[in-house]
Amino acid sequence: MPKKKIVARLSSIHGNGVFADEPIKKGERIVRYRGKLRTHDEVDEAYGDLEENGHTFLFTLNEDYVLDANSEGNIARWINHSCSPNCEAVVEENAKGKSHKDKIFIEAIRDIKAGEELTYNYGIVLDEPHTAKLKKLWGCRCGSKKCTGTMLQPKR
Repeated sequence: MPKKKIVARLSSIHGNGVFADEPIKKGERIVRYRGKLRTHDEVDEAYGDLEENGHTFLFTLNEDYVLDANSEGNIARWINHSCSPNCEAVVEENAKGKSHKDKIFIEAIRDIKAGEELTYNYGIVLDEPHTAKLKKLWGCRCGSKKCTGTMLQPKR
């Protein structure tokens, strides 16, 4: 994977963001999302008692594991959500079926200009009912004309 020049800096969407320092072509793999590999039970134990604040560096890798970018995370953890994203998260499953070796990459879904903020749809799905309080907690600030107002995805 050739190194793309990306930088983290303050974002108009939320907190820090990641920006292209050079043009990125549609289909290019930009960065691997890194974080400490944890089981879902370990994540629940570590964060289950904390009050939800609508901000997370936890990325579900598969049904067995989560990447915790609070620990061992890289620049990818600063990529913000958008309802009209220019990137997507792609899971690359281990060819030998070893789920602890699966990887997540962020790839461009359209051409991205230098200076443009990288975004993807977080795809947050909660088992519980999407109350007004939860929708506000997981509020979206992307500013897109297609913004749904929340990072929560419709129930399947």
